[in-house]
Amino acid sequence: MMFELRCTVRNCTQPLKLRDNALRCDAGHHFDRAKAGYWSLLQPQDRKSLKPGDSDDAVLARHRWLERGLAAELVETLRPWIKSPTAGEESTPIRALDLGCGEGSFGPALFSDNPNGYCGIDLSKRAIKLAARGWPEATWVLANADRTLPAADGSVDQVISLFGRRPAEEISRVLVSGGNCIVAVPGEEDLIELRESVQHEGHRRSRWEAVVDELSATGLEFVEHRNWRQRVELEPDAIADALAMTYRAVRRSQQTRAESLTAMTVTLAADLVLLRRP
Repeated sequence: MMFELRCTVRNCTQPLKLRDNALRCDAGHHFDRAKAGYWSLLQPQDRKSLKPGDSDDAVLARHRWLERGLAAELVETLRPWIKSPTAGEESTPIRALDLGCGEGSFGPALFSDNPNGYCGIDLSKRAIKLAARGWPEATWVLANADRTLPAADGSVDQVISLFGRRPAEEISRVLVSGGNCIVAVPGEEDLIELRESVQHEGHRRSRWEAVVDELSATGLEFVEHRNWRQRVELEPDAIADALAMTYRAVRRSQQTRAESLTAMTVTLAADLVLLRRP
């Protein structure tokens, strides 16, 4: 059993069924599973470049960052919002769609008891390969979550977007009545010390209210907002990864300042939002 997907060929949207080791729809379209264990549903019109998605450097930096356990407290803060299968209930898994899942660390951390109901989507081939290798029991899809989501109308119990994509109309379309949408965006103080040191500026910008407005416009109801904040000590290699995964060390002058930094204490912060489809 795996997460139920639908065809991404333009104007098709037929359900995909697993037959002869491939996903096939009644219209005759089929998708083979990559050797790395993921399904590529990416269509030519979904590519904005020859190598879409996050750069390999950003993907690997995020992977190392999460392997350090720097998001462990964030995961525990999110856990009460996550729907879990009822004990003994195996026939109908709770379906969760993870948009911009990256290299797949959050999936098993939050949904380890529900691999059949989980699907992670990302546009980076390097990221989705890492994700499939790390948790092969789940469903991993290479696709553009900015456009159309490969799920049927009203078929998903929870959509999560942790610092990733959030196509509002598509999220509303795929959620069941009573389904949850969980969004995390960087908080005002996220890496503020690092930004001040490297960029010589530390703009504080709250984003979560705009997220609520965007998703509420599609009919979702705002339920709760939480602010997660943690102070951590970062060594130089972790500082380099933080900059690489957030695209903050672009100019040569900023790179030079970043390379001169020694261990420092920084703030990690995120705004967490829970919405529900009526």
